[in-house]
Amino acid sequence: MKKVKADELRAEYYREDLGKGVRGKHYESYQKGTNLVLIRPDVALAFPTEEAVNDALRSLIELARKSIGLSKRSSAILHKKI
Repeated sequence: MKKVKADELRAEYYREDLGKGVRGKHYESYQKGTNLVLIRPDVALAFPTEEAVNDALRSLIELARKSIGLSKRSSAILHKKI
């Protein structure tokens, strides 16, 4: 097999070229509370930054709290800072 420079892309790759995989490599960090959410492209267009998304969601939580009269306990859970 021909050697390839590190920054050069090949036309085709074989599984054995990629090395041995490790099952569950990120499982522990996931269990610790990784919280990633995939936002659809049409929604992402309305929110240019992470902070814009968080502000909008906080506003929605506050509106829901006012309109349905959440208890103090459930309200505290919604406002809990991570």
